[in-house]
Amino acid sequence: MSRRRLLITGASGFLGWHLCQVAQDGWEVYGTSFSRPLTIPGVKRLQVDLRDWQQLRQLFADVQPAAVVHAAAQSNPNLCQAEPEAAAQINVAVSWAIADLCAESQILCAFTSTDLVFDGQHPPYRETDPVCPLSHYGEQKVQAEEGIRQRYPQSAICRMPLMFGSANQAKSFIQPFIQTLRAGGNLRLFTDEYRTPASGTTAARGILLALEKVQGRIHLGGRERISRYAFGQLMAEVLDLPADQLQGCLQAEVPMAAPRPRDVSLDSSLAFALGYHPLSLRDELTALRGKV
Repeated sequence: MSRRRLLITGASGFLGWHLCQVAQDGWEVYGTSFSRPLTIPGVKRLQVDLRDWQQLRQLFADVQPAAVVHAAAQSNPNLCQAEPEAAAQINVAVSWAIADLCAESQILCAFTSTDLVFDGQHPPYRETDPVCPLSHYGEQKVQAEEGIRQRYPQSAICRMPLMFGSANQAKSFIQPFIQTLRAGGNLRLFTDEYRTPASGTTAARGILLALEKVQGRIHLGGRERISRYAFGQLMAEVLDLPADQLQGCLQAEVPMAAPRPRDVSLDSSLAFALGYHPLSLRDELTALRGKV
């Protein structure tokens, strides 16, 4: 008996890579990439420029997926701030086009949004809280969410937290941290920026759960609210890194192109009730020992 086909866009990215790994347990997986190579055993790789409407429509015609997870994005807030029009092509226009194609065939659809749709002033955030993004990236994700809801309300809109982990072809934010500490350098981390992090594997499982169980917005944060600096301390402890090289600092002390909210911790109670089960951060980091 043939398995259902799942199309994952952005498969060469950090989240896409984890989605491909986790999804193979229950799906026949097709993954798209464009600018980066993709080699994942068991995953059928398709090189597609999603910004090209004809290529995108042909992709759906060729694969005939039963479900789509749209994870492709320009997810670097500073790059989005510097080149908003280019970023909007993939973050907004492509997202709307994929929603249109999923609506045509009435197939399952999940879109990966972000906790950066909020301004950080009133955490923890629930799905019903008003959005107020500070950056172009956050604003583009809001536009994508709203357009998808209009075009295909049955879509699962998954607001993702800060994610970490190990992937063969894509790195999370912790790899540069680890490299800096192992090289003997000092690492400055914010003491006044809070998130609810989750590992890439946990996040991928949450998205696949939402794909089949959710219509509308869902938050897929981890269970623990933590500052960047406290996360670094825990990471150093669990991964046997030199914690004395960690230095706390404030957001205001580090100039950045994209404004950053102070606290976008997510309330993920709805996802927990559906069966989303993030591990503790200590357990998630322990699972990475020897892999990063």
